[in-house]
Amino acid sequence: MSEPYPHLHASARPLAEESPELRIRRIRTDRWIAYARAEAALSAMGDFLSFPKRLRMPNLLLVGPTNNGKTMITEKFRRSHPGRDGAATETGTAEVPVLRVQMPPAPDERRFFSAVLAALGAPDRASEHLVVKQDLAMLLLRTTDVRMLIIDEAHNLLSGAAIQQRRFLNLLRWLGNELQIPLVAVGTAEALRAVQSDDQLANRFSPFTLQLWHEGEEYRRLLSSLEALLPLRRPSGLAEPPLAGSILSASEGVLGEIVTLVTSAAVMAVTSGEESITEHMIARTGFVAPSRRERIAV
Repeated sequence: MSEPYPHLHASARPLAEESPELRIRRIRTDRWIAYARAEAALSAMGDFLSFPKRLRMPNLLLVGPTNNGKTMITEKFRRSHPGRDGAATETGTAEVPVLRVQMPPAPDERRFFSAVLAALGAPDRASEHLVVKQDLAMLLLRTTDVRMLIIDEAHNLLSGAAIQQRRFLNLLRWLGNELQIPLVAVGTAEALRAVQSDDQLANRFSPFTLQLWHEGEEYRRLLSSLEALLPLRRPSGLAEPPLAGSILSASEGVLGEIVTLVTSAAVMAVTSGEESITEHMIARTGFVAPSRRERIAV
């Protein structure tokens, strides 16, 4: 006897029998969608993590357009390398192999070290002097055996004055030298420009780009993978023309926009009772292409 809902991934099939409310909640939940470039990024980060400590550690710059899957990749990597509570270690000290922090809105060293302390669960006082924050953060980074530091939103480097940018670039170089761990900076093309403005950092960071999506086999595989995770009771054929083309055109090839558009249409498919996504449904979501949003009259 064949499995019901053969168009769905095995993990999504039981959900197809659930109530509309539960399925809509599931559809709107963040999910990992595997694709070749993301797997290559995870592999590169894993390779960097395996490096022994040395004077000049390799670093990675994960760069791509806004909302194109960069943060999801780094979060997936962090979760794949979970830490251990102190009670589970021989030394009684917590271990955090991969630490992910967000770059402050501007290149501010005090706020950066506050973010590190917060990520490590350490108390922090906003009024503390920079040297106090820095010393405590560095102590905890060593004590918890952090082996990779991921800095998201690295393009915020360019939000400060030139002197602030230079100080923060020097800080990144110093962090790598002091801790002897790989750094992973994550951001848009502005992050690449900021790093390349410093000759020494440019030589230490290997850029890894996530391009916009284009029509092709890899794009169709992405849509097929996404469809298999959405608990709709009927197949939609997202990877088939003209539906695939409509999704690509509306999203302008941005991964996050593709997911948002398909998710909205999937919710509509459940609430309408149609149980599959159609081209007409894509048009009725009210989705506005990224390049047109700033031109909408209010």
